[in-house]
Amino acid sequence: MLRARSGPANGYADRYLLRNITSSATYELKLDGYRLEAVRAGGETTLYSRRRNVLNQKFPYIVSALNSLPEDTVIDGELVAMGPDGRPNFNLLQNFRSAESHITYYAFDILVHKGRDLTLLPLSERRRILQSVIKPSEHLALSEVSDQTASQMLSFVRSHGLEGIVAKRADGVYQPGMRTGVWSKHRINLSQEFVIGGYTPGTHGLDALIVGFYVDKELRYAARVRAGFIPATRREAFAKIKDFTTTKCPFANLPEKQAGRWGQGLTADKMKECIWLRPEAVARIDFLEWTGADHLRHTKFIALRDDKDPRKVVRET
Repeated sequence: MLRARSGPANGYADRYLLRNITSSATYELKLDGYRLEAVRAGGETTLYSRRRNVLNQKFPYIVSALNSLPEDTVIDGELVAMGPDGRPNFNLLQNFRSAESHITYYAFDILVHKGRDLTLLPLSERRRILQSVIKPSEHLALSEVSDQTASQMLSFVRSHGLEGIVAKRADGVYQPGMRTGVWSKHRINLSQEFVIGGYTPGTHGLDALIVGFYVDKELRYAARVRAGFIPATRREAFAKIKDFTTTKCPFANLPEKQAGRWGQGLTADKMKECIWLRPEAVARIDFLEWTGADHLRHTKFIALRDDKDPRKVVRET
C-alpha cells in the first residue's frame, strides 16, 4: 500500500505540466528501476540493459518468469524493487541478491510478437497484444495504464511521494529513446543521473562526489554531493570509482571564479582538494532545484547506476 505524505502546494508546476500533455495521452507511473528489454528467441529468454549488457545471471528469476513469452517475441519494461512502504526503492534494487522477493519486471510495451514487427502499430494496439502474452506472477506484471485525468495523476504522484508520470500518445508508434511528443516524462520530485568526475577524500574513502552532465561533448560541473551517504555506501561507492583516477580535470567549465551565493561553485583553490576521475561512473542524485548557474542546490546521493551510458547524461529538468 502506498503511503501518502503531505507537502507544499505546487500549482504553478502542475499547470506547466498540464499545458505540455496532449489530450490524447495515456498515463503510467514513472517507475524508478532498470530499463530492460526481454528477447525470447531460440527457446531462450535474454535480458538486455540499455547498454546492451546481458543481465540473466543477475536476475535468473526474471528470466524464468518471462520464459512463458511466445517464441520470437521482444518486450520492453522496467525492473523495479518495492520497499516496505510500497514505493519503488532503487537502493534495494542494487542489493539484488538479498531483495529477490521484492523485485518485479513491469512490462509496458511490445516490439515484436511471434516474429511480427509491431513498432509501427499504435500504442493502444501494442498494449492489447502485450496484455495477451503477459502472465502475471511474483516477478512479472503489466505496467498499468491509468484512466485518471492528467491533473488527478499529478496529484496522486505528488501526495504519495512518487517520482513522476509518463505520458504516451495512444496512437503513437514505438520510438525508442526519442523525445518527439509521442511520449514524455514528467518528474514531480527533482532527481536524475549525473556523471561522476571526481571526489574529495574522506574517512571512508570519499567525503563528497563531484558530478556533472554533458552539453554536446563537454562535461559540465554541476555540484558536490555529500549528503545521502552512510559509512557503508561511502565505502561501496569509493570501491567502484577509485580505479578511474586521472590527473586531468574532466569538467570543461572549471575552475570557476566564485563559489557563488549557495557555495556550490568550485574555484581553483577548492579544486586543490579534489581527486579527478575519468567520467565513466554515473550516480542518481536527488536535489531541490537548479540555480541560474546550472548548479544544484541541496543534493542527496541515492545510488550508483551501472545501466546508464555516461555520454548520454544530460540536464533533464
